[in-house]
Amino acid sequence: MIVRRVAALVTAVVLAPLALPGYVLRYDMVFVPRQPLSAEMIAPSGALPRAVPLDAVVSLANLAVPGWLLQRLALVAVVYLAALGAARLVPSGRRGTRVAASLGYAWTPFLAERLLIGQWALLLAYAMLPWLIIAVRDLTVRRPGALPRLLIVAAPAALTPTGGLFALAAVGILAPLRSRATVLALAGVSTLNLPWLVAALTGTAGGTSDPDGVAQFAARAENWGGTLIALAGTGGIWNAQTVPGSRTSVLVPVVTLVLLAIAAVGLPELRRRWPGGAHRLFVLAGGGFLLAAAGATPAAGMLEWLVGHVPGAGLVRDGQKFLIPYAMLLALCLALGAERLAAAPARRFEPAAGRVLLASIALLPVVLLPDLAFGVAGALRPVSYPADWDRVAALVESDPGEVLSLPFEGYRRSSWTGGVVVRDPAPRYLDAPVLMNDALRVGTVTVDGESPRAAEAAALLAAGRPAAELGVRWVLVDRSGPASPPGVFAGLTLVHDGQDLRLWANPAAVAMPRGPVHLVLAAHLLAGTLVLIACCGYAWYGPRTHESGEEEWPSWPRSSSRPSPGESSASSASSPPMAR
Repeated sequence: MIVRRVAALVTAVVLAPLALPGYVLRYDMVFVPRQPLSAEMIAPSGALPRAVPLDAVVSLANLAVPGWLLQRLALVAVVYLAALGAARLVPSGRRGTRVAASLGYAWTPFLAERLLIGQWALLLAYAMLPWLIIAVRDLTVRRPGALPRLLIVAAPAALTPTGGLFALAAVGILAPLRSRATVLALAGVSTLNLPWLVAALTGTAGGTSDPDGVAQFAARAENWGGTLIALAGTGGIWNAQTVPGSRTSVLVPVVTLVLLAIAAVGLPELRRRWPGGAHRLFVLAGGGFLLAAAGATPAAGMLEWLVGHVPGAGLVRDGQKFLIPYAMLLALCLALGAERLAAAPARRFEPAAGRVLLASIALLPVVLLPDLAFGVAGALRPVSYPADWDRVAALVESDPGEVLSLPFEGYRRSSWTGGVVVRDPAPRYLDAPVLMNDALRVGTVTVDGESPRAAEAAALLAAGRPAAELGVRWVLVDRSGPASPPGVFAGLTLVHDGQDLRLWANPAAVAMPRGPVHLVLAAHLLAGTLVLIACCGYAWYGPRTHESGEEEWPSWPRSSSRPSPGESSASSASSPPMAR
């Protein structure tokens, strides 16, 4: 019960600003009042499927839940499930040990930086990883209903390509490959990845990416400790604007080394309590750390070749996101290390001394990152959409057609967002295909996009030619951005002139053909059907519960019957036998 309370408290403290009305809009985090369910949400016609099947799922959820509430549910799920899952993953630990794991995983620079850059769907994969490991463990010990539970917890992770690949890698590395159940689990998680795979294979966007993005998206140092120390502390994101202020402190590398030393004490304990499994988690975490660091090492040249020549390899450009399994291993080892260190003063002096030391170590992540509290020091402030957005959405819905969004920048600083950089909301707010720039400016460098249609529009606008030549039905202008040359609007009719937005109609619009979506739709339906079947299977087996009503997860397999510090021999005797 104490772990649930800690998880709820951490969630409330981190997301406190969400008690205010409105929408938290930052970089990639764009929620709208009602996201339409269209062919573009299922299979983007001119872009890589980075938000497949995420956009379709959000659109479906919006049919029942308004956008402001959906955003809050998603963010609460991220923090709460990360904190609770890490605590439940601790093998045979005391309550204090579980609290240490909870804070060690839910109060991290990784979570703070990815919140600030708005990648909430990636953080869903982060939150699901401990639950996925629990499900894989249940599969290994052949617990009834383990496969449905595994598919259920893998589904939120698979909402994005990166999360889906994480889930697939976790099952493939953590579970015994010669097991029939593992084969079924791999097949099921692969099915969950089908929507974005089929969309990528049938889309018109180029599969390769700009190799220059490897250097721009590589992990970076946040203080004098350098890049590797930043990564070791689960920080090091490429965007300096999304780094919490406390990460620049001169003390951060020192405290990071202290945390690593404590985790090193806990690593042997993890291996003892999880025989046959700890080394698999170490392989998963080590591989993720190497990918995270690759862009900042001589291996960057190899990454550039892969990104420029291998379709889909652009996923590895932003390497720091692959720290997820490392963050999980670090939290577990930190908690077990704290338990071992606290056992000595508890034996030599009084139990209270051990509890104080354990609590002090558990709070180190909070001391290291105090500004994660209250929405990362107030950065997660809700704002309201101007009324112009509803008016423009109604006009576009009355005569659907492709929309050109100007200024031709994918990310903008609008006056109504308080100067916060936000991805253009038009593709999610308007029930029509939106032509926007998919190139990304990082400092003085522009990383080319993959959409041929966007490249055509960029060339036409750069030449100062009329936007009507693109054949779009509408031209939407955000008045907060720089003004476009008057010649761009030649041949267009102004139909809405609001305080924040202007909408121009093109009488000579040409219907833009798009490829068939039935294959991608079939992949979505197949993945959705699998999740429904898994839910039915979970309902059939049901969770095992204590008398208190809390769900019971089986104890971890143990290499010996000797109890760990602070654990009774009775609890060891109740552990199920290891799977042969």
